[in-house]
Amino acid sequence: MNAETGTVAPAQKFTDLMDPARAAAFQAALGYKQDIGTGSVLPPFFHQLYFWTPLPPDGLGRDGHPKVGGAGLIPDMGLPRRMWAGGRLRFEYPLRAGSPAEKISVLEKVEQKAGRTGSLGLVTLRHELRQDGRLCLSEWHDLVYREDPDPAAPKPVPPVARTDETETRDVSFSSTLLFRYSALTFNGHRIHYDLDYARAVEGYEGLVVHGPLLAQHLMLLAEELMGPLAEFSFRASSPLMHFESAVLCRKGLDLWVRGPDGRLCMSAVAAPKG
Repeated sequence: MNAETGTVAPAQKFTDLMDPARAAAFQAALGYKQDIGTGSVLPPFFHQLYFWTPLPPDGLGRDGHPKVGGAGLIPDMGLPRRMWAGGRLRFEYPLRAGSPAEKISVLEKVEQKAGRTGSLGLVTLRHELRQDGRLCLSEWHDLVYREDPDPAAPKPVPPVARTDETETRDVSFSSTLLFRYSALTFNGHRIHYDLDYARAVEGYEGLVVHGPLLAQHLMLLAEELMGPLAEFSFRASSPLMHFESAVLCRKGLDLWVRGPDGRLCMSAVAAPKG
């Protein structure tokens, strides 16, 4: 419900059989043991592999993502660059591989404002995932749309990451991993696999590591160290390139990704169940 207008926001409904082979393929891509089969509990955030929205080529924008302003939920704000800025998740019941599931998506918020680098479009989508008739997961998905980069403008200075962690994991991201993750999530965004596009059009130094892939690593680390999660929130701060290594860090309930130059790429907060 829109509080200002009293109207009900449009929703999109998706269904998926949650094929265990797709989750096992993702385990292989990450270098994990492939042990997910029918009935297995899916690790947190593995639902990103499901609920594809395949469109024909004329339904895509220049960046390979579905066009905004069409049949989807996101309006066209005249801003060509899309980024996954962050999100929040609330875990109620585990999702299981091989069982049909339903996803309801709603456009919760749209805002356009001026930022330091130009106009920004801020979008929040809310998703609810159900399986066996009960709510398993609620997710808030924050997107940012921006203008094309100005080659003459100075590059923004990224924030510096903390160095007081108690646990760390070293990670790296090859172009092969980025391609496989794009394929498994049906993510056509060209910044993740088209190096010429990423550099010449969007102004990046290399292929961009998916924000959700960074968040996935942090969630898996949080679950390893804390047990099953009740909630998880994350915020992207600066992009990580495919040729860069990074460090996953944790102290208490806080987690973050530190780039090779010490910059903060992503921060997160986890809340374990119980």
